[in-house]
Amino acid sequence: QVWLQESGPGLVKPSQTLSLTCTVSGGPITTSDYYWSWIRQPPGKGLEWMGAISFEGSDYYSPSLKSRISISRDTSKNQFSLHLSSVTPEGTAVYYCASERVSCIDYWGQGTQITVSS
Repeated sequence: QVWLQESGPGLVKPSQTLSLTCTVSGGPITTSDYYWSWIRQPPGKGLEWMGAISFEGSDYYSPSLKSRISISRDTSKNQFSLHLSSVTPEGTAVYYCASERVSCIDYWGQGTQITVSS
């Protein structure tokens, strides 16, 4: 069993950088074959996979976000983080962190609401 918990600011102003952290418990983020993902869901829309960082520290991003996104990790704290620059109101969404193995999401965080507004 893996538990994930997102933490973040709740409200971000347009053009700023959104930073979120996911704290993982139940196993190390270096566990073989695991990928640690960020996914968001804008109001009234479907889920959007944003990117992931692997158990080895390699990162993967959605092409539509690649110029603005980075995902990092802190193995000493068993955390991974999302940084999304130049946010716009279209970035308002519930942001989830999740664990992914064999191309399937197996555990989700509860999600955190992020509103982009001045």
